[in-house]
Amino acid sequence: MAKESMKAREVKRAKCVAKYADKRAALKAAGDYEGLQKLPKNASPVRMHNRCKLTGRPKGYMRQFGISRVMFREMANFGLIPGVKKASW
Repeated sequence: MAKESMKAREVKRAKCVAKYADKRAALKAAGDYEGLQKLPKNASPVRMHNRCKLTGRPKGYMRQFGISRVMFREMANFGLIPGVKKASW
């Protein structure tokens, strides 16, 4: 389980990216790189990191489901993810 501060930091970054998205696109289109540098660091989408929605785990993230591999396996074994079952051959 990730620390609450780490989860909160990612939420804060996501809000900052959304807030400055239009301004960032306009500055990029105009080629104003000095203006881009004046934006906050966290306004850059590159600084965001995918985290598990349930636990906040930063590694082993499955983009299709929005959760980590650990939670995916646990939920799949309990039948909580529709259409997913353990392979057997």
